[in-house]
Amino acid sequence: MELRISKRTLWIGRAAYPLHNIARVHTFTLRPKRKEAVLRFVRRVGMTVAVAVIISLPAAIGSALSEGSSPLLGWLWFLALGVVALCAVDLITVLTAKSYYVLAVETAGASTGVVTSVHPHHLDRLVGDISHAIDHPETEFRVTVECITHSPNNYYFGDNVNMYGGSGNVGKAA
Repeated sequence: MELRISKRTLWIGRAAYPLHNIARVHTFTLRPKRKEAVLRFVRRVGMTVAVAVIISLPAAIGSALSEGSSPLLGWLWFLALGVVALCAVDLITVLTAKSYYVLAVETAGASTGVVTSVHPHHLDRLVGDISHAIDHPETEFRVTVECITHSPNNYYFGDNVNMYGGSGNVGKAA
């Protein structure tokens, strides 16, 4: 992917960030949310088993009284096993995901551009180059970087700040 500055605009691939709107440029290590993935897996599997037991309990009691088995019970547990398998795939995806050293460009709004490189010092140098271009709008350059193809929902992205009056705030995570 190409990262370039031209005509007072930072281009990351096809995304454009006007230099005067850039609030912060920094590098950090983007780590997978492994602990949350394990907790999510345990919670999902627990709920799936609990729902399957609650639904199958009346049918199991009824079939025990009538000395016959219900084919619906087999399908219910087969479906529950399928849900557990999907949860396991989700867990394994996060557990096997690697960490990335990334460069993040944050704007005054909600936009954030993230790129990575196999050479961390390359990204550290780019922070300086982009910062220099913000102060010197006539600056132009072009470099090749890599993009992240994994789901950002599976990674810690920057700091979380606990704010009064908000919802879903978790405090600052180290």
